[in-house]
Amino acid sequence: MRLYVGIDGGQSSTTALIGDEAGRVLGSGLAGPCNHAAASEGRRKFVTSMADSLSQAAESAGLTGPEVFEAACLGLSGGPDDKEALAKEMIRAERYLVTHDAHIALAGATGGEPGIIVIAGTGSIAFGRNAAGVTARAGGWGYVFGDEGGAFDLVRQALRAILRNEEGWGPRTALRDAMLEATGARDGNQLLHRFYTDEYPRDRVAGWANLIDEAARAGDTVAGDILGSAAQALATMTAAVRRQLFGSGEPVDVRYSGGVFGSDPLLARFRMLVELEEGTRVSAPQHNAAEGALLEAYRIGGARARLLNIS
Repeated sequence: MRLYVGIDGGQSSTTALIGDEAGRVLGSGLAGPCNHAAASEGRRKFVTSMADSLSQAAESAGLTGPEVFEAACLGLSGGPDDKEALAKEMIRAERYLVTHDAHIALAGATGGEPGIIVIAGTGSIAFGRNAAGVTARAGGWGYVFGDEGGAFDLVRQALRAILRNEEGWGPRTALRDAMLEATGARDGNQLLHRFYTDEYPRDRVAGWANLIDEAARAGDTVAGDILGSAAQALATMTAAVRRQLFGSGEPVDVRYSGGVFGSDPLLARFRMLVELEEGTRVSAPQHNAAEGALLEAYRIGGARARLLNIS
């Protein structure tokens, strides 16, 4: 039996899937994050997460010994540069594809077909591939220099609005009371200084993005403007990728992923803006990123399998 493995190695967790050549997912495993491997501590976490997720997947698949996979695809947060050699030491396969997480997210979202994935979680990126296999990206440059429309950026814009209001050059906004109540801060200045400390890592700050959605739904104009600007930024990134890969009016499958798209107002505006381009249609993903990694393993291994038993 020919076996294939797909791995989604992210900032919060690592998921491994083992499948057969018919497209049946035989086993899965879940472990901790593996997004850094350069420093000694990052290397240890990477090795542990990879080993744990693979051993769990092998056990649930009923495999009893070290396997040589027909193909292995690993989509790794932060890219493969500091991880590829180490990953190949840990997984025995005839063919490898070690790539970034947006690549496997696209493969899962479109079922391996051409299209564009727009991811807006803590950060943001748009990534696409056309029928010729050419790829392009926009965004994904991190919270300092990019990630427009991501959750961290939404909270950053909210804090800026709060500070402008407190300084007398911005309108009143319900975001002030909501953010101060959620964090226990006295005012915007104290909240700003807290956000610069180790107690408030990027993911924790991004977790308050839902407050902006709640305020916008309640009619707060400032919050609504923030969501509208985020949708515009994400739509602009999508258009940039589309122009690089697809012709004018050509049908393009655009999928979205990430917690930011849980905001109905933001998603509705994003969909409207993207679908202004003739032939472009926006929809939810078919499969998740780990399933996308397995589909890519099938592709590079020459199997024309479709996933059969995904719950």
